[in-house]
Amino acid sequence: MTIQGRRERERAERERLIISAARELAETEGWDAVTTRRLAAEIEYSQPVLYSHFKSKDAIMAAVAVEGFAELAAALRAARASSTDPARVLAGVARAYADFAERRPALYDAMFTLAVDLPFASPEAPEALQAGFGEIREAVRPFAGGDDLEALTETFWSGLHGLLTLMRNRRLRREEHDVRLAVLLRRFSA
Repeated sequence: MTIQGRRERERAERERLIISAARELAETEGWDAVTTRRLAAEIEYSQPVLYSHFKSKDAIMAAVAVEGFAELAAALRAARASSTDPARVLAGVARAYADFAERRPALYDAMFTLAVDLPFASPEAPEALQAGFGEIREAVRPFAGGDDLEALTETFWSGLHGLLTLMRNRRLRREEHDVRLAVLLRRFSA
């Protein structure tokens, strides 16, 4: 291996370490606990080394979010592949989305509720984000009829996100989550 190749590999490993440390800290203590000073201490590198990889905490959150989008896309893809019945596919995708948000609240926040410098709903959006949206779109497609598929997909996604966010913030009763999800699915798959 060349010296340049080794340096690139080491740089990628440090970047991966920073992202992992940020995710872990956010999941255990919340995003307010994720500071560049704290991350530098966690990974045992100086703050200048951290800044050589990411220009700010926001850039770190964006990298975490992109990683989360890739994980969500994989979960949605698996759910979509689990059945050929369109209603079951839509329900599986909705459940996979809800499960992802529940299991990884800080990651979900970085992806969908906190301000991160990522383009959404545009061709410049990261591939992982486009892939996740694409999985939802393909689950919604059989029910589009004459509706605009992109708008219908955004509406379904908004419904899922709204239900989850309101429940997580204790604006909706958690014990009624399955009932609300079933209502949303019936409305979209009718």
